[in-house]
Amino acid sequence: MSGYCRAETITVYTSANFAPLVVGEDSGVYHDMVDYLNRQKLPGLNFKLNYLPRKRLQLMVEENRLDGIVIGMMPHWFDDTAQQKYLWTTPFALDRFVVVTRADSGLKPLVSASMAGRSVGLVLGYVYPDLDDWIQRVGLVRSDGIGEEANLEKLRMGRVDCVAAAESVVRYYMRTHAAGTTFLLTELPARQTERRFLVPHAKAAVYRQLAPVIRKLKDDPAWQRIAAKYN
Repeated sequence: MSGYCRAETITVYTSANFAPLVVGEDSGVYHDMVDYLNRQKLPGLNFKLNYLPRKRLQLMVEENRLDGIVIGMMPHWFDDTAQQKYLWTTPFALDRFVVVTRADSGLKPLVSASMAGRSVGLVLGYVYPDLDDWIQRVGLVRSDGIGEEANLEKLRMGRVDCVAAAESVVRYYMRTHAAGTTFLLTELPARQTERRFLVPHAKAAVYRQLAPVIRKLKDDPAWQRIAAKYN
């Protein structure tokens, strides 16, 4: 009898469908992360990325119906700042929200009088706990789009006054669309975004193998070379 044991396929869920987190069918930070994990050959585990809309994914997590793990989340997005409801890895990437305006608009995002009544592009179905207070305080009107890139295209064409998005997303768009002089970026008064893995307690055995790998990423030149492609 052989000692062969077929690997369990662990579904890695994401609600992101925008660059640089997801680029096309098989590229982007999250695809590369899953490929990296599979190259580590964790005993008995194989990882596969799968997209779910944010509201559906959040509901599955909160109702304890998740049959996998989630990439790119933060504890306070799931009311778990104490990290008791779910298991959390250390962050594998850090980001922050910025507000993007056209360079020729004359808008000053941190001056309420400049922004009152203006439209801000956000993603349909997304909740922004760190931004809601700021949006209300400066008097912005939410204008939802299908994704970050679509919102930046709307801004480029003058169909919204500004866009709030993760800085990594905006800078990747600017680099790949030669928009370096088109937009101005202003850091928003929101906490830094940490991209972590959320693991249900039912998958504790997976967490025990996954967590040490994620913890060592910052010291792995192979992963650093991969991540640098999207900076």
